Amino acid sequence: MLIIRLILESFRFAWNALRMNLLRTTLSLLGVTIGIFAIIAVFTLVDSLERSIKDSLNFLGTNNINVEKWPYGFGGGPYPWWKYLQRPHPTFDEYEFLQENVKNAKGISIFAVRGGITAKYNSSSSMDLDLVGVVHGHKDVYEIPIIKGRYFTPQEDQAGRNVVILGHRPASELFPDQNPIGKEIKVRGLKYYVIGVIKEEGDSFLGAPTNDENIYLPYKSFLKVFYSGQRRGVGSRITVKGLDKDIGLVELEAELRGLMRKKRALKPKEEDNFALNRPEAIANFIGSTFDVIGLAGWVIGGFSILVGGFGIANIMFVSVRERTNIIGIQKSLGAKNYFILFQFLFESVFLSVLGGGFGILMVWLLSFISLGSLELVLSFSNIALGLGVSAIIGMASGIIPAAMAARLDPVIAIRTQ
Repeated sequence: MLIIRLILESFRFAWNALRMNLLRTTLSLLGVTIGIFAIIAVFTLVDSLERSIKDSLNFLGTNNINVEKWPYGFGGGPYPWWKYLQRPHPTFDEYEFLQENVKNAKGISIFAVRGGITAKYNSSSSMDLDLVGVVHGHKDVYEIPIIKGRYFTPQEDQAGRNVVILGHRPASELFPDQNPIGKEIKVRGLKYYVIGVIKEEGDSFLGAPTNDENIYLPYKSFLKVFYSGQRRGVGSRITVKGLDKDIGLVELEAELRGLMRKKRALKPKEEDNFALNRPEAIANFIGSTFDVIGLAGWVIGGFSILVGGFGIANIMFVSVRERTNIIGIQKSLGAKNYFILFQFLFESVFLSVLGGGFGILMVWLLSFISLGSLELVLSFSNIALGLGVSAIIGMASGIIPAAMAARLDPVIAIRTQ
């Protein structure tokens, strides 16, 4: 009961200080408001950018390891491309070998992509598409949300039948007013029967690839159009999806390295002539970049918060001087030191949180501004961070004035005019 009364009384004093000295208090809180706005705005922008970029990288899959010719260049240091240029591309024979021998995998796929493709149906055409040759197990590694028709059968995969699954754009451009299932389209002069249509994904941030631009067909059917050999033609990629229990895919990576070295007959002292790439390496690189931006937000906002903290401390020193007589009366009536201390400390925290709240409100209003495909979202964690930092600043700014008020001698304080 005492605590509730103390809070209400402290709130009343804080509100009176704000109301009676509105201009002074507003100018003092402006530093906290700007500081919290700067920090939370940067964090919100960073979080939104990072989320949008990582969402746009969903086409790379999760919990996967890619067996490729070229390694990702995120490790720092020189990138000896001339050495990697001599490496062979993964082959269908190596895919079958891994499929038979890998134990720590949910699924395995080999696929190849060729861009700049034009598909035709009667007088209609859809240009600048990606032709993607995949095996039947591709659906176990990557998500292919089919809304019409079906996926390839194992028989169609093995025989390399001329069947295709269309992304949203070719389906809508070639068949705007009819069901494409069962229709015949032409790609590079060859006829293909449409057996499925993929759900629309929409534009991704930074223009990353989506299924909307793709035409999927069996891998062996793809080879009829484009040679996917070891050193020339369209390079293939083998992707292996790891088991959930294999934390960090440590076992899968070791198994893949051993099997690939065995298949390519590499001697113990020879370097790998293949790369085991992890899609999360890109996300980690992006995350480390945004950490630097977040640090810059702390530095920029920190100066404003420092100024605001001194402003609040000034308000509290003035408040102690103006209410010295009241403090003496309270202590003479039995108020304990901690009661006075808490009273002024609460007032300081309240004023600081009020300033931080206005800063967060400004960020929330900023999130309604349209930034194209980037959606700004003020998360609960950033709101809590802003209010928490404000409370800490208020406590640090008010602790010395509050301690001074708590240590006042009641007799001397009452006599003060």
